Amino acid sequence: MVKNSFISIISQEQEEKKENKGSVEFQVFSFTNKIRRLVSHFKLHKKDFLSQRGLLIILGKRQRLLAYLSKKNRVRYKKLIGQLDIRDIREPKTR
Repeated sequence: MVKNSFISIISQEQEEKKENKGSVEFQVFSFTNKIRRLVSHFKLHKKDFLSQRGLLIILGKRQRLLAYLSKKNRVRYKKLIGQLDIRDIREPKTR
């Protein structure tokens, strides 16, 4: 899969920057890895409802972090979602 090889490149870049573990980008990256592992787990274990709940919790955390990043720094947000290939780039709703 192309995504997995690309993620391994990103993880190598993140490992070089050990001081960045608390950054929003690193947290989103680690949540994305967990999500992709759980999705592949569900292909074999369709009735694992406890893990599905855990997946929903992780998805919510990642969604909140991405919303925070999009409000604070739009350039970093677009770069991150482009690297991880997780969302379509669209403009936030204005109130």
